[in-house]
Amino acid sequence: MKKGTINIIQKFQLNEKWILILHGTALFCMLQLVFVDYNRLIGGKVMLEAPFIAIEGPIGIGKTSLAKKLSVHFNFHLLKEIVEENPFLGKFYDNIEEWSFQTEMFFLCNRYKQLEDIEQKYLNQNKAVIADYHIFKNMIFAKRTLPDDKFNKYEQIYHILTKDMPVPNIMIYLHASLDTILDRIRLRGRDIEQNIKPSYLAQLIQDYEDYMNEFEVLHPDIPVIRINGDKTDFVKYQKDLEHIISLVEQQLCSHKAVSKP
Repeated sequence: MKKGTINIIQKFQLNEKWILILHGTALFCMLQLVFVDYNRLIGGKVMLEAPFIAIEGPIGIGKTSLAKKLSVHFNFHLLKEIVEENPFLGKFYDNIEEWSFQTEMFFLCNRYKQLEDIEQKYLNQNKAVIADYHIFKNMIFAKRTLPDDKFNKYEQIYHILTKDMPVPNIMIYLHASLDTILDRIRLRGRDIEQNIKPSYLAQLIQDYEDYMNEFEVLHPDIPVIRINGDKTDFVKYQKDLEHIISLVEQQLCSHKAVSKP
């Protein structure tokens, strides 16, 4: 590696582990990114950010499974949301109306703390992160489950907590039919999910589709990689995983520095 390239890597304190893992074309693209934005970085107007990838989709679609595989491949830090630790979740699936507010508040507070920690320990240190959730999912679930009076209170708290949260610069959206999702929920066999009503899942699938369509309109600068779970099984078929990896690599190659106030 040329001396000038080494100096640039040292100057921006790029994580050596993921610099090395992005070999070949991906490595070239990463270095190209540094050179393209070098002058603006010197001017202090733009800050080079490490990749922050978030994976989203309905319950049982395979978010955590994909996040783990991509984390290993790219050597990115894995951020997993807290799910089974939620003491209200089992009660929520038995009686959504009674336990929705407690459940959503638990998730919101824990996700807020996770993202706060990940920003300080990884993103601010130019260390790449891949997460199996985006905090916007709180609003998807809250809108579906909370009555109006509680939702209004919840929404205010949500906006206060997420005002300065780090925003992913790449999104992966997993979607599938109700039958596929029900099959995957049965296969993974979580006790707390066995009482989920198909009607609730069907509504959730549509809620996600509506929200992701809106997300792409509101955030045209954040690429969204859409993966059809009815046609793709990255757990069972290596070729499907390799296809997703190639899509992510393409976005990493075109990843631009993001301005900060």
